[in-house]
Amino acid sequence: MTIHIKTAEEIQKMRLAGKLAADVLQMIAEFVKPGISTNKLNDICHDYIVNTQQAIPAPLNYRGFPKSICTSPNHVICHGIPGDKRLKKGDILNIDVTIVKDGFHGDTSKMFMIGKPAIRAQRLVQAARQAMLTGIKMIKPGVRLGAMGHAISAYAKKFKFSVVHEYCGHGIGRNFHEEPQVLHYGTPDAGVILEPGMTFTIEPMINSGKRHVKLLKDNWTVVTKDKSLSAQWEHTVLVTDTGYEVLTARTEERDLY
Repeated sequence: MTIHIKTAEEIQKMRLAGKLAADVLQMIAEFVKPGISTNKLNDICHDYIVNTQQAIPAPLNYRGFPKSICTSPNHVICHGIPGDKRLKKGDILNIDVTIVKDGFHGDTSKMFMIGKPAIRAQRLVQAARQAMLTGIKMIKPGVRLGAMGHAISAYAKKFKFSVVHEYCGHGIGRNFHEEPQVLHYGTPDAGVILEPGMTFTIEPMINSGKRHVKLLKDNWTVVTKDKSLSAQWEHTVLVTDTGYEVLTARTEERDLY
């Protein structure tokens, strides 16, 4: 396993890519409301990334993926393909954005609640974000990835939610996906030991039912096997000399600054 430790110059480029990815999620928020299609959300994001940010939407044509963002509503866990289906009150939706700027990637996702979803759905969305934060706040040199994964899983289980095992976070930089794999479950004494200069995503997928997944016939969309709701938040993070820096933090997330 080769993990690329970023140089100071590369970290600066990662900061820019991360900020741009965060800006896309902030920009699109006002459009996420009942009646809009996920395809329309994709078109708005694509135009903003390409024409305003002068950047590249990394998912477009990545291993054949046909759109510029991923949109995963309700029981879709991840990699949902934007389409003609329109959002309605009570839906929950994950929008996953990855951009490339000056050769480096920024990757982040956010849950949106359309109208006022059911209480259990709201609790799932909140718990999924807190599970991600639980992992992020453990980051510092010397910590093992297994300890982070264990803490994330333990937090979700307090609410009787489950953590998806088949999909995980990943190293990121010049490449969309690099080493190491970042599991959101595990044992505290296992996994890679963190070092300053590492950059990776933390993106736990939390289900309200069982953790088992099903891949649809489009070979991209992943849903919960039992059709329970799923929620996910994602940030790109940097390991610093003393802790961490969240490269994709949005201005609304004061608990990350």
